[in-house]
Amino acid sequence: MNVVIRILVTLISGVATLFFVFWQGSSLILSLHVPFWISSLGSLLVAAGVAWYVWTHTASPPASFLGSVLLGAFVVGGIGFSAGYFGPLLFTPSSPGNLGPMIGVFITGPLGLILGAAGGGVRWYARERPVDKTSNWPKTGDMR
Repeated sequence: MNVVIRILVTLISGVATLFFVFWQGSSLILSLHVPFWISSLGSLLVAAGVAWYVWTHTASPPASFLGSVLLGAFVVGGIGFSAGYFGPLLFTPSSPGNLGPMIGVFITGPLGLILGAAGGGVRWYARERPVDKTSNWPKTGDMR
């Protein structure tokens, strides 16, 4: 994969994870009366872990089904979350209330996560199943 695309995908996934884990985790941690810096540190560690995972796994195609599903979920989920979170803030800054970021948290982020996981699984399945050019049957596991 191109290095510029890898950097962009890693940054988007890391920033989206940072915001999502910070806002979701803060609401849980603050209800337990734990210091605020714990949620900041926790979200930073999780975001760094996701960014590292995306950076290392975009260098070559994932070998396992789970790796492909996780990579697709992180990348497409991060892009969906970022689009839903920052899009309304950028394109309609004068909208009433702060409901724009909720689109990213509750709609486009989870949908991107699900669609990315499904897309990663389909991509892995398509790579692992080469089709024989002489017939319509797959090379491995055919039912003849």
